[in-house]
Amino acid sequence: MLGAIAGDIIGSVYEFNNIKNKNFELFAPNSRFTDDSVLTVATMDSIINGKPFNESYRDWLRKYPNVGFGGSFKNIFH
Repeated sequence: MLGAIAGDIIGSVYEFNNIKNKNFELFAPNSRFTDDSVLTVATMDSIINGKPFNESYRDWLRKYPNVGFGGSFKNIFH
């Protein structure tokens, strides 16, 4: 889980600007967590606490609505 979140943060600055080399800054000043990290944590929350996935996803989307969720995903949970 930590690897998935670290990868999300490291890759956040390259999501729409791909690079093709191994020489890049791991944690750039504009690196951030995205909807992928939030959904990873929401999945863990659901499994550990025995909550239905849709309830956990809705709760975490409400906590972090501006991290890159697509419109269709948001519409499902609003």
